[in-house]
Amino acid sequence: MDYVLIVSSYLLAVLGVVGAIVPAVPGPPISYIALLLLSFCDHDNISAGTLVVTAILATVITVVDYVAPLWFTKRAGGSAAGMWGATIGLIIGLFLGIIGIVLGPFLGALAGELLSGTPFGKSVKVACINFVAFVFTTGVKMVYSIALAVIIFIEGWRLLWQ
Repeated sequence: MDYVLIVSSYLLAVLGVVGAIVPAVPGPPISYIALLLLSFCDHDNISAGTLVVTAILATVITVVDYVAPLWFTKRAGGSAAGMWGATIGLIIGLFLGIIGIVLGPFLGALAGELLSGTPFGKSVKVACINFVAFVFTTGVKMVYSIALAVIIFIEGWRLLWQ
C-alpha cells in the first residue's frame, strides 16, 4: 500500500508545482494533499505539527492568491474590466508558453482598462500593479509547492529504500 501512496504523492507533488503556475489548478492545496497522502505511509517522518503548519500555509496562500490581485488592482484605481482582462490574458497566455504566462496578465489588464475607457497612463499603472501582484502570488505558490515537492520526494525515496 505504501508504494501506491508514494507514487500518488509524487504525481500530486508534480501537479502541485504545475498548479502554482496554471490558474485553473490549485497548486498549494494539491501539494498539501500530496504531503498528507505520504503521511499515511508506515514509518513516515512527517509530524502532525508539520501537517498542521503546511495546511495553514496552503490555506493562507490560496486565499491571498485570490485576494491580492483584486486588492492591488483596487488600490491602483483599477476596474473590474482590468481584472477580467488580466484573467483572460493569463488564460490566452497559457497557450503561448512562459512569455505568454508572464505577459498575458499585464496585456490583458491593460486591454481591459483601455476598453473600459480608462486613460492610457492610468491603464498602464493598473496593468503594472496587476502584474506585480501576479508575480508575487505566483512566486509564493511556487516556493511553497516546490518546498513540499522536495520534502515529498526525499521522504518518499527514504520510504522506498527502507
